[in-house]
Amino acid sequence: VRICNWHILGWDSEEQIKKKKGVDKRGTKSDEAYAREALGDMAGARNILVINDEAHHAWRVNPKAKGKDQRGSAKDKEEATIWVGGLDRIHKTRGILACYDFSATPFAPSGNRNADESLFEWIISDFSLSDAIESGLVKTPRVVVRDDAMPDAKEYKSRLYHIYNDPEVKDDLSRAAKPEEPLPDLVINAYYLLGHDWKQTALAWREQDAATPPPVMITVANRTNTAARVKQAFVREKIGIEELCASERILHIDSKVLEQAEAKDEPIILDDGASSSKKTQKKQEAEMLRRQVDTVGKPGEPGAQMQKVISVGMLSEGWDAKTVTHIMGLRAFTSQLLCEQVVGRGLRRTSYDIDESSGRFEPEYVNVFGVPFSFLPHSESAGDAPPPPPSPTRIEPDPDKADFAISWPNVLRIEQVYHPHLSVAWEKVESLELNASDTASIAELAPTVAGKPDVTQIREIDLEDLAKESRLQSIIFATARDVYNQMEPDWVAGKEILLAQVVVLTEQFINSGRILITPALFNQDDLRRRLMLILNMSKIVNHLWQAIHFENTPKLTPVFDRAHPISSTGDMRAWHTTKPCERTRRSHINFCVHDSAWEASEAFELDRNPAVDAWVKNDHLRFEIIYIYKGVVKRYWPDFLIRLKSGDFLVLETKGQETEQDKAKRRFLDEWTRAVNEHGGFGYWRAAVSRSPSDIKDILHRHSS
Repeated sequence: VRICNWHILGWDSEEQIKKKKGVDKRGTKSDEAYAREALGDMAGARNILVINDEAHHAWRVNPKAKGKDQRGSAKDKEEATIWVGGLDRIHKTRGILACYDFSATPFAPSGNRNADESLFEWIISDFSLSDAIESGLVKTPRVVVRDDAMPDAKEYKSRLYHIYNDPEVKDDLSRAAKPEEPLPDLVINAYYLLGHDWKQTALAWREQDAATPPPVMITVANRTNTAARVKQAFVREKIGIEELCASERILHIDSKVLEQAEAKDEPIILDDGASSSKKTQKKQEAEMLRRQVDTVGKPGEPGAQMQKVISVGMLSEGWDAKTVTHIMGLRAFTSQLLCEQVVGRGLRRTSYDIDESSGRFEPEYVNVFGVPFSFLPHSESAGDAPPPPPSPTRIEPDPDKADFAISWPNVLRIEQVYHPHLSVAWEKVESLELNASDTASIAELAPTVAGKPDVTQIREIDLEDLAKESRLQSIIFATARDVYNQMEPDWVAGKEILLAQVVVLTEQFINSGRILITPALFNQDDLRRRLMLILNMSKIVNHLWQAIHFENTPKLTPVFDRAHPISSTGDMRAWHTTKPCERTRRSHINFCVHDSAWEASEAFELDRNPAVDAWVKNDHLRFEIIYIYKGVVKRYWPDFLIRLKSGDFLVLETKGQETEQDKAKRRFLDEWTRAVNEHGGFGYWRAAVSRSPSDIKDILHRHSS
């Protein structure tokens, strides 16, 4: 019996060998040489029986699909080809009697919600995850069914059910934020609730057996920036659960490093022509990380004491930690298959001992936040066939109109140079309103059994003790620390001076009456007020930072995306729409899609006005401005980008009645144009607002002179 990782089946093609820069220019291995290397000590064996575990990664690309095979990404297809293609080569020389494919998720890797269409054709048995849960072979997941905050406005479910999709979270977690930037308050709120329950579980385990490894909370994030922010939040104790913030017990998984650990060692050719294998320091570090990951919760092993695991994307299917008790999902979940895969990482039981009185396994649970986990089918309802959709229009750059292309700097963020002496005119600072109905202090979880939550077995998490343990002065210092962390990279004077000033400004802000909590009862009850301040700290930090920022930054420096510093209309991917649209003359994009009669009127004027050299509607172009409103990080997309005959650029927004949120957008857009103009390498940029369809000519004339 030989057990090996699928990477052992990899081989270099002729194209890959040609690209190699080393002295080893040997050609591709023969099937015989390949089989000897892959089989190792079984090289002489014939008539082999193969068992493919996690076989939903082992499949053939459909040769008839002609590039339209929807089963997964290019990486999925490459891995599947290596796996199956390697077995083909072994079969040619040694003979494979049969391959048996095993998988708990026998679906083609697509985002299709209709899972029936993506099942592998060769399935002969299906013991689903719901069957495993109902039979007690795995832990039972408990999902959030309700809390004491206002539910999601669309589905009337707890906002903790699918955290990433919340409007206060999605824009913030989708950007390339710095690690020290605070997480959205809903995420912090969720971590306090889940962490409080983790703490109770850890105490119970310790009382039962002091030597037992701790329970584990895993986070599956959407991108590396989010994972870094989560790690910083715990390491710097921004989430006030001390036991869970021990840095030596936090495992931040880097997918690229793990791939290095899984891959084969690169052969090194020695002077005598023999080949050897040498492990670099990076390889050794990668293998140590792999050992920690593989041994989480196993006594005496490197990962035994890990209690917080942070991963980007999926943890590998082979990960078999038994001590996972809590899961936080901070990414989009486009299918129930993906939900099952993430939740599945925490379902392995700690014990299979039979309860003598009942003859069954003792129930074990894993508490889940942020993963919209259910077993309800996503099939279409029966009935009459819907009418055919109208013919869509293809929207794309027109190569014949490349002269009208518009480029702009891809700004990730704007760094500031602050005045050495900070000041804030509090009378000019907008009040920050905190609504208790938006903050969950109590959450109820129910086990998911037989396809729906069992509300007869509710588990409650209550954060009342959190407020009792936190004094107002400690809240002030925690807020000041987070503001300091945001400002410190751009501060040129002494760090002690910055910290002292920020602490004073934070205390002034919290005691200024500029934080309004509704209902008024929360202002009168000191305990409730402290709890609201703790669970909304990111909003307070962002609001205070914004006030300091706009009054104390004489110089701005834009930070560009290194991988893609300049974006252009030519970068837009083709897309289709059934909305009304008109063909353009002075725009690089072939059509302008109209979302309103106002936009149609202004597009018509831009296409004919003598002051306009080129223009484009900012639709699918990814030109966006990051801004902060009421302490929440958001994104917005101005309506038009215009290149004037003078060579200057104009960012035009169409807006009738202006709200306070619109004013916040405008301040950050003005800061963007100021930073780009101070840089000086991208032309001169201006910003303007059209208040009615009739003022577009005056705006163009004013900015072109």
